[in-house]
Amino acid sequence: MSKSNLWQGSQNLDAQARTGTPGCFIELPDGIVHYELSGSPDGQMIILVHGFSVPFFIWEPTFEALTAAGLRVLRYDLYGRGYSDRPEGVYDFDLFDNQLANLLKALDIHQPVDLVGVSIGGRIAVVFTARHTSLVRKLGLIDPLCPFVPQPLITRLAQLPGLGEVLVNLFGKQIFYSQLPKDFYRPENCPPEFQEKFLQQLKYRGYKRALLSTLRNMGDMPQPYYQVGELDLPVLLIWGRHDHTIPISAIDMLREAIPQAEFHVIEEAGHIPHYERPEIVNPILIDFLKRGVHE
Repeated sequence: MSKSNLWQGSQNLDAQARTGTPGCFIELPDGIVHYELSGSPDGQMIILVHGFSVPFFIWEPTFEALTAAGLRVLRYDLYGRGYSDRPEGVYDFDLFDNQLANLLKALDIHQPVDLVGVSIGGRIAVVFTARHTSLVRKLGLIDPLCPFVPQPLITRLAQLPGLGEVLVNLFGKQIFYSQLPKDFYRPENCPPEFQEKFLQQLKYRGYKRALLSTLRNMGDMPQPYYQVGELDLPVLLIWGRHDHTIPISAIDMLREAIPQAEFHVIEEAGHIPHYERPEIVNPILIDFLKRGVHE
């Protein structure tokens, strides 16, 4: 199947389509969720929240390293991405907050967890932490989408009724797929297998609709960041030096909002430093997660 046909989203995401897919599936109130849970049953529970368009495979180097370090690790596909359902309705913080809360409940996870989010997953993790303070022990943010970043022109245009649908239908591939290499320090280093895994989710109906709704409904929400900054909560902030999505000025304002954040800059890394430079990020992340809360 050509990449052009893949982008049309002509197939239903059903039980047959999910046959042979690695990981597990569970039905929640808003739809079926694709997830993977691994690691020591006695280890601290770590939840990995991916970003805007790339599903949970974005965590592969992190998932493997954390489980090898003796931690219990859960990664999952957000609604509208990967092999999770694409429910009708609005893709906003309430949807993703409920998804995570319902997933923890369904998997019988009741102890406080450590949340780690990348890009828009960082924003979801911040909102979840602000809303469910008793459920979160530590918070890790990797190049999180900040409320202090000016939106690019294409994002502002996509939010306009009617025009957004036209832009995404005509130029969705250029808007989303062509962005992948730009998330790397050197775009030519974006692995072909990374792009191929990304393309698999495009076969199924509802992907473009989900991304467009997310663009329209997950805008600036600075208050949760300040709420987290007021908590007695360890926070780790990692930022790729060459991230063109999250400029350093936004990170500076984020550090003001969350003054307790431990901050690490990863050199020669773009928007996804945990994937691009795992040999540097993984030790930092493991050290943070395995420390006592008040060390």
